[in-house]
Amino acid sequence: MNFWEKIKKEKGTEPIIVLAPMADVTDVAFRQMFAKYGRPDVMWTEFVAADGLMRATPEGKAKLMKDLLYEENERPIVAQLFSGKPEYMEGAAALCLELGFDGIDINMGCPDKSIEKQKAGSMLIKHPLLAADIIRAAKRGAPGLPITVKTRLGYTKDDLEEWLPALLKEEPAVVTIHARTRKEMSKVPANWARLRRAVEIRDELGSKTLIFGNGDVTSLEDAHAKAKDSGVDGVMIGRAIFGNPWIFNEGIDRDKDISIEQRLNAAVEHAQLFDKYLSHKNFAIMKKHYKAYVEGFDGAKELRTKLMDEATDAKDVARIVSSWIKEHTQVNAG
Repeated sequence: MNFWEKIKKEKGTEPIIVLAPMADVTDVAFRQMFAKYGRPDVMWTEFVAADGLMRATPEGKAKLMKDLLYEENERPIVAQLFSGKPEYMEGAAALCLELGFDGIDINMGCPDKSIEKQKAGSMLIKHPLLAADIIRAAKRGAPGLPITVKTRLGYTKDDLEEWLPALLKEEPAVVTIHARTRKEMSKVPANWARLRRAVEIRDELGSKTLIFGNGDVTSLEDAHAKAKDSGVDGVMIGRAIFGNPWIFNEGIDRDKDISIEQRLNAAVEHAQLFDKYLSHKNFAIMKKHYKAYVEGFDGAKELRTKLMDEATDAKDVARIVSSWIKEHTQVNAG
């Protein structure tokens, strides 16, 4: 029994709730915030190029390896890889096994054109035979580790009826389906009715693969509602995680239960974790997080602008936030 089966057994009729892998977002610094404030059932790394891990110079490989950093308090932790070459997927999977990951996820949904040129990401939807080879390669590289797939309903059109059976034939532990096609990107609402059909297809084929849904999930409550309506085994939450490390903490609504000061202090803590783990990266990556932590209250725009313009490291963030809190506390007291 792999860890997915164990979690499914423990959760019973409740859906498994997981953290979506997002490039330059779900890095070890941000995952540490969830480990502290409200953890999902399973965490994912950012996606990492299997080809790069196998072919890069020692310096290049060392840089990619930092995207595979994790701490023990993040378990179960899944490494997400992408590749269009089975031999590189096999080698990278073996490396992830050696690094102690609990599972490996293969990205078959990323629409980035540079990824697609490598016949990876969502391009694999158009090449089901290659996709099958990639899954088999990951299994060879990491025997004993559960292999999962994250994908979409289709490429230019909804191909769920053909695409999902092709994946299920390879017996992945989980298939997570973003309820849009590659062509649709995020321009249309996620079609969760098709995820209900995905569950039906799985059941008709007698597959044991778990089906997870992804797309337009706004909260933990919304995740449970979508799971109940569609029948999926689990839900992956993505964009709603920004600025909200409490999102997986049942019973806590950030906007109602977390004070502005707590939220701003969390932004400082997040920046400090970024400096601790990711000093090799451009601190400007944190800007997307300021936009999410610092919104929805009087003075948010001015504080956000100051952080965007002046913060170059965690010390700057702490100084700016501390000054703002002190100033507004005095104003409110007066």
